[in-house]
Parts: sequence; structure tokens; C-alpha cells
Amino acid sequence: MNRFIVRSVMQGLINGRSYCGSSTSNGHVYRHTTVGRSVHLSGQQNGVTFGGFEWRRMMSSAPASMEKKPLEKKEKKENSVTEEKKGKEVSSSSYWGISRPKITREDGTYWPWNCFMPWETYRADVSIDLKKHHVPKNFLDKLAYRTVKLLRIPMDLFFQRRYGCHAMMLETVAAVPGMVGGMLLHLRSLRKFQQSGGWIKALLEEAENERMHLMTMVELVKPKWYERLLVLTVQGVFFNAFFVLYVLSPKLAHRFVGYLEEEAVYSYTEYLTEVESGAIENVPAPAIAIDYWRLPKDATLKDVLTVIRADEAHHRDVNHFASDIQFQGKELREAPAPLGYH
Repeated sequence: MNRFIVRSVMQGLINGRSYCGSSTSNGHVYRHTTVGRSVHLSGQQNGVTFGGFEWRRMMSSAPASMEKKPLEKKEKKENSVTEEKKGKEVSSSSYWGISRPKITREDGTYWPWNCFMPWETYRADVSIDLKKHHVPKNFLDKLAYRTVKLLRIPMDLFFQRRYGCHAMMLETVAAVPGMVGGMLLHLRSLRKFQQSGGWIKALLEEAENERMHLMTMVELVKPKWYERLLVLTVQGVFFNAFFVLYVLSPKLAHRFVGYLEEEAVYSYTEYLTEVESGAIENVPAPAIAIDYWRLPKDATLKDVLTVIRADEAHHRDVNHFASDIQFQGKELREAPAPLGYH
């Protein structure tokens, strides 16, 4: 090895004219290096440079190759750990028999949502009558109607013309009654060993539909921290209040929700008017809304608001219908539930 190095140095001194020199310019000294002749060793070509760089490279070529081995070992170890984790996840999934099947759209593309499946999507009935109104006839009707009108005042004052934020808050409230009603009917069915006539499923479908409205609005309107705090407060108060109301008087509770949905139809109509006039930008519809309501790929905010308003009108009719049944002295299970819309 020493002979080889000495011979290489001698060849470089004989054949190279300038390997390491210095040049002066403007009082500064610059050092430069020149690559000498290349030599062959074990089938590899190594450049020899005098001045430090290539010389050190040649001298340290063996240790450099040795440094790669620990890195390769580390990478292999990390890969093996990752593969081991994946293997455990797969084995755990197969052990319990729970795994998500491969689901695709009608056109064969991958289905990206876990919160709802393709067979749970639908097309909203936008031809529904939006102007229906239940005229208050008795004390309970008037109580429900005036309570809803009274609750609207602070909401309008707080949100004013911020229709997106108003709609978001409305959906956090509107998704509660169906869940409370469905839960209490479920418990009653268990206590009395009776069928519900499909009303448990109908009310839970309503709650899920309202929740999907909220998931869509959150994509369009990013709530601020104080709006999230308001949602938390309102939900806590409203859930407990409606729970007590449904236990005491289900017919009053359904009438209240019917009037609440009437206000929702009115609010979304105002929102649509602003979009159609150009006051609010008609942005593209979120992907979740396109898949959930089977909207065209180029659907816009206007299309989303139209189908949500139709849903609210359907909920209005269902709850007024439920209240009418109970005002007639009957139980909900005696009348078939309006299933199949969602």
C-alpha cells in the first residue's frame, strides 16, 4: 500500500505541472487544487488530488464504505419494525373478522368516506312544498310556535347576515331532537316489549341526516373559537331541555321540532337568495355533499343549499305528522313511520 502511494505521488509530480499553487488578487491569496492522473485499484477508479480534497477521499474510501453499513442496518431495522407493526394490525383485524371491504362508486372509483356508504346516499326531493305551515290551534301549538320565534331573535342578532355560520349553528341544534326521540322510543320499546312501528329508525335517520348537514356546512364555513364555544353551550342546554320536554310531552316536543324546521326552511331560503343575488359567492360544492346527495360533479353551493332545504322541509312534515298522531290520542307505533326518504 505504501509503495502504491509513493508511486502515485511520484507520477503526479512528474506528469502534473501545477497541483497546488496560490494566486494573489487584490491582496487576497486564493488556494486551488488540480486533479492529477487517475489510477486503477481492484477495478475502481480513484482520482488523486493534491491540496487535500481528493487525497483525503482516496485515503478514507475504505472507512466510507464501512460507514454505510450501519446506516443500511438501521434502515433495514426500521423497515422490519414497520412491517412487523403492519403484520400485527392485519392479524388483529383478521382475528376479529372486522375489516373494511373494498368499496367503489358506480363508475368504479374508490369510495373515500367511512361516515356513510354508497347505499346510504340519495337524491333529495326538491319538488317538496316549501310553503307548508301548521297553523297553531291549541295552547300547546301556540306555546311551541312562540317559543321557536322567541329563540330565533338572539340567533338573528348574533349572526345577522352571516348565513353560513347561522346555518352551522342551526344544524348543531336540529340534529339533537331526532337522537333524543329515537333513544327514548328505543328504551320504551325495550320496557314494554313493543315494536315502534319504524319510528325509532325514522327519528335516528333524521338525526343522522342533520349531522350530515353540519359536516357539509363545516366544509363551507370554518367556525371560529367563540362559535365552537357557543355550540358547546347551546348543545348542552338544548339536549337536556329537549330530553325533559320529550319525556313530559312527546306531542309538544314534535310540534316544537316541526316549527323549528319551518324556520330552517325560511333560513335556507334567505341564504339561497343571497347566493343567487351574488352577495355570497357560489363556490363549488364540497366533495362530501356531492357524494351524499348524488349531486353532479360540477355542483355548487346553490345546489347544496337547495337539497338541504328540501331535507328540512321533509323533517318539518314528519314532526308535524308525529305530533298530529299523538294529539289524536294515539301512539306513534300505530301509524307507519315515513321511512325510505333518506
